[in-house]
Amino acid sequence: MSEDKKMTACVLRNIGDLRVEQVNIPQLSPGQVLVKVRAAGICGSDVERVFTKGVYHYPTIIGHEFAGEVVDVGSEDRDWLGKRVSVFPLIPCFRCPSCMEGRYAQCQHYDYYGSRRDGGFAEYQAINTWNLLPVPDTVAFESAAMFEPAAVAMHALGQAGPLQGRTIAIFGVGAIALIMAQIAANAGCSRVVLVARSQEKADFAKRMGFGDVINSRVENVQARVSELTNGQGVDIAVEGCGSSATLEDALAVSAAFGTVICMGNPKDDISLRRDAYWGILRKQLRLCGTWNSSFKVSHNDWKAVLDMVETGRLRLRDLITGRYSFEQAETAFNDIHMNAGQGVHIKSMFINGEERV
Repeated sequence: MSEDKKMTACVLRNIGDLRVEQVNIPQLSPGQVLVKVRAAGICGSDVERVFTKGVYHYPTIIGHEFAGEVVDVGSEDRDWLGKRVSVFPLIPCFRCPSCMEGRYAQCQHYDYYGSRRDGGFAEYQAINTWNLLPVPDTVAFESAAMFEPAAVAMHALGQAGPLQGRTIAIFGVGAIALIMAQIAANAGCSRVVLVARSQEKADFAKRMGFGDVINSRVENVQARVSELTNGQGVDIAVEGCGSSATLEDALAVSAAFGTVICMGNPKDDISLRRDAYWGILRKQLRLCGTWNSSFKVSHNDWKAVLDMVETGRLRLRDLITGRYSFEQAETAFNDIHMNAGQGVHIKSMFINGEERV
């Protein structure tokens, strides 16, 4: 495409200064294709980047959850033309020890679409072919745009080992938690408990078909989990809020020899009371962290997600609670940040063009 052609993009120029602008359509470098972005999900981290956290440099087109179709290619990438794709946003250096072992999420010198370089909140984006996952025509762009959070959920559950017959409690009912709950149920968990921090989110989880949902604002989480597990506690607890209180609850509801997965991004320092720490020791709990997801290695979380979506075992579009055009960026972010509008916010998404599926 000609370099003087323009596109609509959501450009972050400083904290609190997100603008919808006309910018040049990006030119392709070797190894890149031009993706017409058809759907792009708004992550909680995007909201933080806009209102509090910022990005590494300005201006930056944010957005790291996106999918679309390849509309222009280089001379060596003709096979990609017309493909529907989802985008793995992390760009490894391929040189550090982690990359040499295929542990790209632990790359020491990584780049990233939507924070360290321009991302998916634009009509078009130049993407490295290595970062593309082809998706079939039967998968909606909206679903493909949610492969990133779904792969994060898949990767987090992988830290717990086999799930068949085990019990799990997930703290923090957002998009990733509800994806994780679906994966856990499909993998044979005997009980999936969701712990929400509002009645609206608790009700949404119930509408998704989950019966064991606790509203931590009005119920005693530890007592309720004990009741649901006959006093045993859960085999797996996932801390998805990044707070001291939910980490203590996750430790407290864990059964002896259980696994606690730390997934939530912390807003502040995390601290533990002495009694909570004693629980780790006495119950011999296993604490593990989780970060990002695996891609283009033997255990590929993204392909596992694609398989679940294709076979109907993972319902991603059901989690979309708001759809906007790129021109409505200010409204979209204010709706989420101020908790405005009707109903509950689980996953809001920018839509560019009509969905064919």
